[in-house]
Amino acid sequence: MAAPGQASYDAIVIGAGIQGSFAAYHLVQRHRDTLLLEQFILPHSRGSSHGQSRITRSTYPQAHYARMMPDSFCLWQRLEAEAGTSLYRRTGLVVLGLAGDPELEGCRRNAGPGDILDAAALAQRFPGLRPRAGEVALWDSNGGVLLADRALRAVQDVFRRHGGTLRDGEKVLRIEPGAVLTVTTTAGVYRAPRLVIAAGAWTGAVVAPLGLRLPLQPLRIDVCYWREKEPGSHSAGKATPCFMALGLPKAPHGIYGLPALEYPGLVKVCYHHGSPVDPEERDQDPPGAPRPDVALLSSFISSYLPGLEPRPAVLETCLYTSTPDGDFILDRHPKYSNIVIGAGFSGHGFKLAPVVGKLLCELSLGEEPSHSTAPFAIGRFPGVLRAAL
Repeated sequence: MAAPGQASYDAIVIGAGIQGSFAAYHLVQRHRDTLLLEQFILPHSRGSSHGQSRITRSTYPQAHYARMMPDSFCLWQRLEAEAGTSLYRRTGLVVLGLAGDPELEGCRRNAGPGDILDAAALAQRFPGLRPRAGEVALWDSNGGVLLADRALRAVQDVFRRHGGTLRDGEKVLRIEPGAVLTVTTTAGVYRAPRLVIAAGAWTGAVVAPLGLRLPLQPLRIDVCYWREKEPGSHSAGKATPCFMALGLPKAPHGIYGLPALEYPGLVKVCYHHGSPVDPEERDQDPPGAPRPDVALLSSFISSYLPGLEPRPAVLETCLYTSTPDGDFILDRHPKYSNIVIGAGFSGHGFKLAPVVGKLLCELSLGEEPSHSTAPFAIGRFPGVLRAAL
């Protein structure tokens, strides 16, 4: 690794979360000398890519994500082979909701035949889940758990093995556009003809001096773990599936859960929403501050998962970064075409990171993207371009 200071590269990527790391991984595999910059010392838990587990699935209400998932599964398998480690545990996924719910119907349209569970089949697949009258369930046999921390390390290790440079603890201070861009950090000055920005909850602040006001809202998410009343009853070893609950009256943003994996005897169940937050102040709430999402989850646990204690045993926090429509931003800067931006992954981007990274790589190389990026265009939001500071 070259010493910090002044250096030139073929590409620079800002943000070493899962999306930026995969963008750098694809660039270096395309034989581009690539610098990956991270403002925090690695590993860290300040952003959205830490923790041990994430759900992956094939079933999606939006057709554009459903079309991307087969490619994503293949790329995850390729990374497993390159890294020589397992990154995915197939558990299956139950998608629960009210009959006729638009999101559930979207999932149904994108699911294969025979994927609808009646009450008896649901009780067999997920005996700990107690649905209510009028609710139906879909079965996604490809659903499972991605081992998130291990996956992030794997993609960064392969990136470096192919000659990529990763610098952590370097906050970006300034970006100077041009045919050759200049990125100044707290430790050095770097130049490259192409730049990818994938800075998570900090993306809005990074792109603002470049004349963009993106409608990105960081949210603080309560990540909750609930103790089994009967030890081992919801463990991954017993083939307990992941689940998602969509469109329930008391949880309009959805609830998701994973089998006991990270902490012995503790099941991860979270609300797919949170409270607006400045990412620099995520952990500054006073002790005892109200957490309405935890109360909502407690009520859900009591009704739907009676095998779990209705108070969380472990409570952690994570960041989402959401757009108004819940879709990603994957696009070139409208004024500087050699700056590519990936943002707004809205709590469902981890599983798609291999494809997102590939699309960011292709955009930065001026190529036709391998999947349509029309749903992810910056121009769908009015008034985002303003005078640069």
